[in-house]
Amino acid sequence: MSNTQLASVLDRVDADFDKALERLFALLRIKSISADPAFAEDCKAAAKHLAGEIEGLGFNAEVRPTAGHPAIVATAKGNTGKRPHVLFYGHYDVQPVDPLNLWHRPPFEPVVTKHADGRDIIVARGAQDDKGQLSTFVEACRAWVNVTGSLPIDLTICIEGEEEIGSKNFVPFLEANKKDLAADFAVVCDTGMWDPSTPAITTSLRGLVYEEVKITAANRDLHSGIYGGGARNPIRVLTNILGKLHDDNGRITIPGFYDGVKDLPADILAQWKGLGLTAESFLKPIGLSIPAGEKGRELIEQITSRPTCDINGIVGGYTGEGSKTVIASHASAKVSFRIVEGQDPGKIRDAFRKFVTSQLPGDCTAEFLDHSNAPAIALDWNMKPLAAARDALTDEWGKQALLIGSGASIPIVADFKRTLGLDSLLIGFGLDDDNIHSPNEKYDLKSFHKGIRSWARIIAALADVKK
Repeated sequence: MSNTQLASVLDRVDADFDKALERLFALLRIKSISADPAFAEDCKAAAKHLAGEIEGLGFNAEVRPTAGHPAIVATAKGNTGKRPHVLFYGHYDVQPVDPLNLWHRPPFEPVVTKHADGRDIIVARGAQDDKGQLSTFVEACRAWVNVTGSLPIDLTICIEGEEEIGSKNFVPFLEANKKDLAADFAVVCDTGMWDPSTPAITTSLRGLVYEEVKITAANRDLHSGIYGGGARNPIRVLTNILGKLHDDNGRITIPGFYDGVKDLPADILAQWKGLGLTAESFLKPIGLSIPAGEKGRELIEQITSRPTCDINGIVGGYTGEGSKTVIASHASAKVSFRIVEGQDPGKIRDAFRKFVTSQLPGDCTAEFLDHSNAPAIALDWNMKPLAAARDALTDEWGKQALLIGSGASIPIVADFKRTLGLDSLLIGFGLDDDNIHSPNEKYDLKSFHKGIRSWARIIAALADVKK
């Protein structure tokens, strides 16, 4: 790819930026809240709007039905089959806006305003997650097409409308559209930067195993004065078991839990240590000061690349106002495990259940409910598209793009791997203070502008990757 050609594309991005912002605002005004059936027509309108924009760039774009909100599949008319073929993924649906009274202005009336620290920001529901993010990619494609008449890569775009409600109908959609979604790898723009001036590529995502356990003892709630001391108390049984999940060093005690878990490569760990993430910077803003993960591990490891176990809720007995002297008949807890590459979700689930049942005393039974089961994802550090994208980001931002892990889970990435056989590059321009899923969601104007420029460079870099 010639530097002159790329320079012309970047110049076009800059010259067209005000119009790109207008196009984003038009998308942001559509109330595509997937969780609320009252906005089903708005979701259809968002899909139709995006499909029209993409079709105008030289794509065959279709709005296709799912069992829920529709999805968009768009294939570039210039695809040759001889160049790197990229599948781009984004989502047009947004979170509900509640509580509305905490918004500083109507959430679907986008505006550019000033952040408290002076940054120019776009404020609206979906400004970052994910309308602003996906628009950075679409606008980069627009610049390439406007300057050169076509894209330098083969490209398929897939945009769904149910990510914010768990993509529950998207896996069957992937299965049904496998042929049309075939590619060499996927790119996803739904992640963030390290800080406002440091770009990043997310190279690993923790998986998730979410279990609910219910322990039952007596066949009804009991009077604690009559039965106390003689009858099993399932709350006591449950909390005793939960208290044994971790040892004093923060390690998870379930037998076999760490089987398959590997340490980070030494050079990556050294890079992460140099990022300066401390308890002071990370925990103090939430009123804490002491890292609670495995002792001997860096804080950044604890929150991104090491497996975890957290008790997310406990219910049992009387929890209303005042007092009620009962021994509950049952107690339940919700427990989640963030797992890493090398761990099998099914094995972790079974090991947890065995751990609980092995410690049940007589007169108690345990029931389990599986809420979620998704594997971890990790890219090959030597993946050629990864290196190309990293260099392109570094060129745009003037700082080495970081390869970072995410402690969170993005199930669709695992679905791409499992259903389509595709690895995914996770590149985004969001920031920690963007208030996604909260009132006053924002997207830095710089993130939007340089995000478009970044994708323009990445597209050029991917075109040079040998198939």
